[in-house]
Amino acid sequence: MGRSGIYLLGSLASGIATVFALPLLCVPWLARRWANRHRDRAGRLLETPLAPRPALGAPGRRASADPATPRDLLWLPVHALTGIAFGLPALLCVGNVFLATVATPLWWAFDYEDRPRLFIDVPVTGWGTALTLGPLQILLLAALAYVAFPPIARAHARICLAVLSYSTAEQLADRVEVLTRTRADVLDAHGAELRRIERDLHDGTQARLVAIAMRLAVARQALSGTPRNEEFLEELLRDAHEGAEEAMTELRDVIRTVYPPILADRGLTGALTAVTARCGVPTRLHVDDLERVPAAVEAVVYFAVAEALTNVVKHSGATEADVRVSRTGERLSAVITDNGSGGADPRQGTGLAGIRRRVLALDGTLGVDSPAGGPTTLRMELPCGW
Repeated sequence: MGRSGIYLLGSLASGIATVFALPLLCVPWLARRWANRHRDRAGRLLETPLAPRPALGAPGRRASADPATPRDLLWLPVHALTGIAFGLPALLCVGNVFLATVATPLWWAFDYEDRPRLFIDVPVTGWGTALTLGPLQILLLAALAYVAFPPIARAHARICLAVLSYSTAEQLADRVEVLTRTRADVLDAHGAELRRIERDLHDGTQARLVAIAMRLAVARQALSGTPRNEEFLEELLRDAHEGAEEAMTELRDVIRTVYPPILADRGLTGALTAVTARCGVPTRLHVDDLERVPAAVEAVVYFAVAEALTNVVKHSGATEADVRVSRTGERLSAVITDNGSGGADPRQGTGLAGIRRRVLALDGTLGVDSPAGGPTTLRMELPCGW
């Protein structure tokens, strides 16, 4: 009853706000945010899992091309009507319970003309009336709320989801758009990754190997001459040895960015333990039993957590962070939170944008909740039932 009552009173308040702010809410991106807010409330009340709808401000999405925009605009008058119609009885019920609660012990504090009335038109003129009709009104209205509030709230929530839910054709069209955009992002990311690997190998490892080969060639020539300069040879061989070790280190770094060896050696839990242990902010890690997870999913979660914690250290000013990884059915979720200053925006900078590209490449979802002042919560979900 409590959840339903809060839902109905909130619907009444937002329905009245919709009436007064209707011209402003007709702006498509505001209508989308307003509709998403009510859609999420309805889903929570009905305990129905809902796929997130992207904001109109997301790259590649235009209001005129988005099949959900007409539904967002239709929801405005529908909610103004249903929110007030469904919420007003709840307000009257709650208000009269409050009136009886106040009138029962304090009826005498009011002037005779202003004394409260119970059961609509029965004035409270004495303790007998107060102690009989007051509790009776409270009990009857509480029973009415217990019986009526949940179905009324669920009815409003179903209307909300019926108006704002995609049709099959709209779901298909939106899915095609998302996959098209994701494929383009993946191809761009793949090309950038190949160029980065080529540049690292060309400018770093290859240059060091060339230098090693030159030093060894000079050393070979020195060995063939007479007399031998042992100090000169020792210096050349030492430089060649150090250069070989540096080249191997750079090569390992390049390999690690392709697929971290720690994942193969220690699994996802061990790899995340190492990442959180190295983080400059105290970080708690909780990993459920994940069973078997595809290697591609493990790599995405590892890189995403590592990048997210790097952002926490660099930008958030947080004093603690938390990483939780769990699996429900065929979906693996990872949630990274911190108590920093907030304000993280995936549309700015490359850190969150890179995480989003990796997650979308595997048909996953990424949500960022980072209000100004914090805290910041980054939630990703990935399919792992391949």
